[in-house]
Amino acid sequence: MQNRQEPDRRKRVYRTVRHLLLYCPMHFVMHNKQRKFAVARVALVPALVAAALLAGCGGDKEGEKGASQAAAKVNGEELTVHQINLMLERQPGLRPEMADAAGRQILEGLIDQQLAVEKAVEDKLDRDPKIVQLLDAQRRATLAQAYIQKAAAAGVPTPSADEVRKYFDSKPALFSERRVYMLQEFTIAGEAEATKALQAKLEAAGSPQAFVETLKDSGLKFVVNQVTQPAENIPLNLVDRIGALKDGQALYQQGEGGMKAILVAASRSQPLTFEQAKPLIERFLGETRRNEWMQKHIKDMRAAAKIEYVGKFAEKPAAAASGASAAAPAATSVIPAASAAASAGLDADSLSKGLSGLK
Repeated sequence: MQNRQEPDRRKRVYRTVRHLLLYCPMHFVMHNKQRKFAVARVALVPALVAAALLAGCGGDKEGEKGASQAAAKVNGEELTVHQINLMLERQPGLRPEMADAAGRQILEGLIDQQLAVEKAVEDKLDRDPKIVQLLDAQRRATLAQAYIQKAAAAGVPTPSADEVRKYFDSKPALFSERRVYMLQEFTIAGEAEATKALQAKLEAAGSPQAFVETLKDSGLKFVVNQVTQPAENIPLNLVDRIGALKDGQALYQQGEGGMKAILVAASRSQPLTFEQAKPLIERFLGETRRNEWMQKHIKDMRAAAKIEYVGKFAEKPAAAASGASAAAPAATSVIPAASAAASAGLDADSLSKGLSGLK
């Protein structure tokens, strides 16, 4: 009897692999650098977690099998066109002429995954208690994320045309007066009295060359970091202030043991029209509002629920209770530790990424 049940169990687990991408799409990473696509090999344990999860789910297995279209068979187990198409749909910016090559790469990743799952089932890793725990954690995370995203999509309206125009007009430094900046961030060590006196001299310098000479003449130690980047890559709370500066002018921040100065060493104008900026603003406003809505919705759900902390968690630390750590301000530096020079062009993804990261 046990021998008859074992093949059935294996077959049941194998069938669930076709649904893996519904739960774990992050295991397949598509790279389009230089228009070449490759699929990352799937990590064994997460694959098993998702497989075990779906093995326990109900559903019309025979109906699913009948509706599937086989793309390959691995030791008799089908890998379907449905799986491939699902992943293709989740590749942003994938051009139609690239779909065939990308689909073949996805299929190769599925084959690797299936082979690993077969070996794992042979070793009974799908019964490992740690795998079962990962299964539950992943299932909970997937369901929670799916609900929040669905609720946010229904609860947040699309930004109106007037709202988009208003945002465009309110941020000239990002759009109509957009510039690409060469920024130099100086970290200057010294006592407060000395750095304040130096700041007054630097403010009167008038040019990047005079700024540097004045700083050198002060005798204070300093380090400098330089980057070229467009306005949208600057933190939103600083972009208007930096946009108001001319070449050779700087922002200053006094602190304990010294000060920081952000100098506009050079800049060039690269404005965006309203039509260019419109889809980017719509996406930015939509994402911002969805995030705000989700935070509020979760807060409301917590308020409506009966939550009891037990044992050592009964007394929450002050930071956790107040949310102070989550509200901590970001670092003041606007220059990343490592960044490439900004290109002369601008694409929708780069601007949207910049906007969505501006806090």
